[in-house]
Amino acid sequence: MTGSEVYYIDGARTPFGRAGEKGMYWQTRADDLVVKAMRALIERNPEIPTDRYDDVAIAATTQQGDQGLTLGRTSALLAGLPNSVPGLAIDRMCAGAMTAASLMGGAIGFGQYDVAIAGGVEHMGRHPMGLDADPNPRFVSEGIVEADALNMGKTAERLHDRFPELTKERADHFAMRSQQKVAAAYGARKFERDLVPVALESTNGWGLATRDEHLRPDTTMEGLRDLKTPFRPHGKVTAGNASPLTDGATASILASKQAVKKLGLKPRMRLVSFGFAGVQPEVMGLGPIPSTERALERAGLKIDDIGLFELNEAFAVQVLSFLDHFGIADDDPSVNPYGGAIAMGHPLAASGVRLMMQLANQFEEHPEVRYGVTAMCVGLGQGGTMIWENPNWNRKKHARAGK
Repeated sequence: MTGSEVYYIDGARTPFGRAGEKGMYWQTRADDLVVKAMRALIERNPEIPTDRYDDVAIAATTQQGDQGLTLGRTSALLAGLPNSVPGLAIDRMCAGAMTAASLMGGAIGFGQYDVAIAGGVEHMGRHPMGLDADPNPRFVSEGIVEADALNMGKTAERLHDRFPELTKERADHFAMRSQQKVAAAYGARKFERDLVPVALESTNGWGLATRDEHLRPDTTMEGLRDLKTPFRPHGKVTAGNASPLTDGATASILASKQAVKKLGLKPRMRLVSFGFAGVQPEVMGLGPIPSTERALERAGLKIDDIGLFELNEAFAVQVLSFLDHFGIADDDPSVNPYGGAIAMGHPLAASGVRLMMQLANQFEEHPEVRYGVTAMCVGLGQGGTMIWENPNWNRKKHARAGK
């Protein structure tokens, strides 16, 4: 039994759609979304024989209906993989796909797997977060968590309360910039490699999804200023500075050093370390701070060694709390260069792999960057972080080095 280095080879995702009856995926099954991403990924990597995939891990937060029944196995069969390829389903809420990637990466690193698929799907229109869940009443009766800890918007409001310097104006400005950066990235065709068109059926006939549905490129500070605060009167969290409810799917291929060499694969990132951590559920947005500290410690790195960040924008205030903790400016160009979930959407369990795709693209554009981070907060008080190394590194220093 021999360990191995772990490499990210490729990733694909569907365009992200608006959840609900007015969204483009209302009549599309959740499992069909993830199968679409998987098929595209498998087809464009023909050098990997289909029987060489050792496992398929697909995450979903609400595992029921067309999002249930051990998604990794059912999606593998529907995507055309042979019966010999097993699969499993994973749930770590927002960090589902990230957990799938870390689990598959761990198996590769331990020498048990050579090639695996990791991804996630969330159809929040069909399966809203927490639908039919039955939290144990002891959580509240025994004072383990506050009654509103399961409401993610209210946990975001608590961050504003705890850190007065995290103002609504800062959150709105970050949100506006996210919309602008995503629009610029679309204009520069930065997402073409990742996006897989999806055929759509609706009451108006058939169509084709090619872009994320939530985009608001004309967002202004004036427009954000007067939006309603749905989680408390006179609050600071709005629909404009938070990620929208979203449908979508992602998939990625991870491989061992031996498989890379034998199959002639071209790695786009190397997995350096990962970490998950817990915090108070009432302030779940702080989760990426300890998970990143844990991942950095395991890698023997400092925050200044990280030249690119892909931080999931569940809420603007959550990203800002991370940046303040590590002494990074709100407008630092190393943070979410293509924008993030506030503009694109956040289909919960799928988002972790979306972060990986964007970081891999940015590594190719920035050979001066050696290390990058993908990180996200997780419902119920958790955070997840993965640290990646750029195979294109030219041994120069990135812009943040030594700051």
